[in-house]
Amino acid sequence: MPNTLIVGIDISSQSNSIFFVDDAGNHLIKKPFSLPNDQQGANELIQRVINCLNQYNLSFVKFGMEATSHYTWHLHLHLASSSELLPYKPTFYVLNPSIVKGFKKIYTFLPKTDNIDAIIIAECVRFSKLNPTPLPDFKYAALQRLTRMRYHLVHNLTREKNRALNLIYLKFSTYSQDCPFSDIFGKASVAIIENFTPDDIASMPLEDLIKFVSHNGNNRLSDVNKIAEILKTAANRAFRLHPLLAEANDLALSMTLENIRFMQEQLKKLDKEISKLLKAFSQTLTTIPGIGDVLAAGIIAEIGDIKRFKNEAALAKYSGLVWTQYQSGNFNAQDVSLVKCGNQYLRYYLVEAANCVRVHTVRYKAFYNKKFSEVTKHQHKRALVLTARRLIPLIFAMLSKGQIYEERGDVYNT
Repeated sequence: MPNTLIVGIDISSQSNSIFFVDDAGNHLIKKPFSLPNDQQGANELIQRVINCLNQYNLSFVKFGMEATSHYTWHLHLHLASSSELLPYKPTFYVLNPSIVKGFKKIYTFLPKTDNIDAIIIAECVRFSKLNPTPLPDFKYAALQRLTRMRYHLVHNLTREKNRALNLIYLKFSTYSQDCPFSDIFGKASVAIIENFTPDDIASMPLEDLIKFVSHNGNNRLSDVNKIAEILKTAANRAFRLHPLLAEANDLALSMTLENIRFMQEQLKKLDKEISKLLKAFSQTLTTIPGIGDVLAAGIIAEIGDIKRFKNEAALAKYSGLVWTQYQSGNFNAQDVSLVKCGNQYLRYYLVEAANCVRVHTVRYKAFYNKKFSEVTKHQHKRALVLTARRLIPLIFAMLSKGQIYEERGDVYNT
């Protein structure tokens, strides 16, 4: 006899499509209905759910909803905090869209509408052996907001730098390849790019150029004479930009460099705040050489409570650091790709951590070099991702048991 109401909710920014079914598969309403995606709509949903539970004498309720970016957040928390629903022991299933999409293939010739999707979500919860989705831990959620903001800021900064490099090439075609500075976007380098054309540098007395470079390098640059000579040589080799394009290109370059400076300042502020929030966590990841506050915070924010994961393999799957398998008969493919799923933010921070750790530790450096030498294509990318996967058991152990890193490869309890 049915005893559970299953509520399928297809969420969008302004409205939610909702359907009721019981655990025996009986449709308890004729067709899905729609409610606003706001507090009033959520309160009305609660009343309709309670009325349905009473009407059909059901004891429990399950809510299924697709993970549609941030639109799920408020409704999930509002329903979970409802005292009216508490006697019915509500459980929540926030489903990955790929799960819903895959489950929908069972039902052939279905249109793509919100009403149909609400039914599919309800049936997916009814049939699938899914683990309930826990409520977010606000301590982790706050840190996650900042580390994800940093992820997007870094990617935007990279795009802006690539745009700047294109504009720099038009202005000074040999600069990128002959740049004598360790950072093309460092203070002294940007001062050269913004203030001089190749003609200016080529005609400038060497002593004046040396003085300019030294001043903008805060008198910290080594061998300023050589830097000036390299700039002179590069200026003589460079193409000259047509005067009709030069002014527009200079304006675009100046604005792009200003954007870069702004983003770099934002990144510094964000890193300070991330470090401040990280102090609230008892963690040992920063004892791993190469992993600082930002990388540790990014990993911790996305993992959350490590007890959510049965083992390190489950954590690897969650991060998307697992590979597809292709096997047919006696053939078993060796060159396979990463699965196209998992938490992209966690994967990013793990790969960034691996890139730092392999520089500072013996065993991960050896592993990286071994994997690098195994192939002739995509060597660095492949070796880095494999090193990130190798790092997961260590991270899982340290977060699970409060252990610290020791260079010989051992870990000890704190």
